[in-house]
Amino acid sequence: MSDAGERKPTGWLNVAIDYGPLIVFLAVFKLSDPGGKDMAGTIAAIIRGTGAFIVAAIAALLFSRIKFGRVSPMLWLSTALIVGFGGLTIFLGDPFWVQVKPTVIYLLFAAALLIGYARRVALLQVLLGAAFEGVDQAGWLKLSRNWGLFFAFLAALNEALRHFYNAGNDGFETWLWAKLWVFMPLSFLFTFTQIPMLLRHGLSFEDRDEVLKDQPPTD
Repeated sequence: MSDAGERKPTGWLNVAIDYGPLIVFLAVFKLSDPGGKDMAGTIAAIIRGTGAFIVAAIAALLFSRIKFGRVSPMLWLSTALIVGFGGLTIFLGDPFWVQVKPTVIYLLFAAALLIGYARRVALLQVLLGAAFEGVDQAGWLKLSRNWGLFFAFLAALNEALRHFYNAGNDGFETWLWAKLWVFMPLSFLFTFTQIPMLLRHGLSFEDRDEVLKDQPPTD
């Protein structure tokens, strides 16, 4: 149950919190990137975008705390890694760090969820700070396992895209767009495929939309 003073996210505010900072990153990068073969200009645009990304991520975390009275452990960890790896990108002037950040997040989440599953602990419920009304422990365990495997897949996908699309081969923008047009749709599609399993494990049909609202962050 929710603590006193906490409110459930309504509508698609969770999506805005998760993906808003990424959209800010993309917008600032696009506005700053000189295009062409100006490598120094592209690196500078990435650094500006990364700075905006950090500020927007912190703002999203504060918004979640003020608006809903809580911040999920996953959002705390995601924001901390954005600040850490974004800071390295800015300090070292190397986009490698901001591109490898999602891989690190995905692998950490995958390891935590799969280790928890092996120990019969549904860590996803803890990490999300959410509870789907009526879902039994077996349902939470399966959901944790499935998300763990999906996060491992996302880590491999990000590494493949990072290898082929980066600042060194003028493909950084392609990688950045993939975060919106590949990773986000895949995450929604995967989340949607979990609803039938959760319905079999006690999720109320009226509460099925809550699963989409409370999906883990994948930016």
